[in-house]
Amino acid sequence: MAEPVVRIPDAKVALSTASVYPESTATAFEIAARLGYDGVEVMVWTDPVSQDVEALRRLSDYHQVPILAVHAPCLLITQRVWSTDPWAKLQRAQAAAERLGASTVVVHPPFRWQRQYAKDFVTGIWRMADETDVRFAVENMYPWRYKDREMLAYAPEWDVTKDDYRHFTVDLSHTATARTDALAMIDRMGDRLGHVHLADGRGSAKDEHLVPGRGTQPCAELLERLALSGFDGHVVIEVNTRRAMSAAEREADLAEALAFTRLHLASAARRPTERAPRP
Repeated sequence: MAEPVVRIPDAKVALSTASVYPESTATAFEIAARLGYDGVEVMVWTDPVSQDVEALRRLSDYHQVPILAVHAPCLLITQRVWSTDPWAKLQRAQAAAERLGASTVVVHPPFRWQRQYAKDFVTGIWRMADETDVRFAVENMYPWRYKDREMLAYAPEWDVTKDDYRHFTVDLSHTATARTDALAMIDRMGDRLGHVHLADGRGSAKDEHLVPGRGTQPCAELLERLALSGFDGHVVIEVNTRRAMSAAEREADLAEALAFTRLHLASAARRPTERAPRP
């Protein structure tokens, strides 16, 4: 019996609602449906719709686009979204994911000045993960840099592989900003890699979130590894389209990112250097 020419993993390709900023969460659902994404990841931020579970459910139903993940409000600009208590934010993110049928909550490690939260973070994430089928996938971050100075803004670590979590999110824009080896990082994550934020970067001190293929990160190689390993998590396009000169240009960028991702996920079932076993 002939072996398949390509191996396409079960991973679904989703659009982060952050990828359409400064357009709205509702616009992300429209674009995801039009371009053929498998679903969306909702970035919970200052847009009221992103905070409203019933509004999100209606958008998902109307556009027939499932919500695959919820990104908890961990950014500086979302410090007051869904409470000022970081654990309350995660509880609400979990509840939202459960009600919306999302399998994953993405969470950043704490800011260093959130001392008690940071102190209890690793054990607290394990405790919450034990209470639900939703994956809490902790995302790699990066040092903050200004000129020749470097500030360690996250605790316990921006490199989340140094701590013990059940699931990880790898973000390739963040590996670029951290100037760390993305493939070595996913090797350290191993089978605990549950979620991918696909973007690109050139190693700038700014978190660039370029369309995959436009920077220096091994986006294609990472996707091919996922295909060969049978990765069953989600690959989420999380790119910056704020400089798009028009809605058409933004949509073209998001179509390019989707095509790039699907192309490289359809990886060769056997590497060219590998020979088939003798009968």
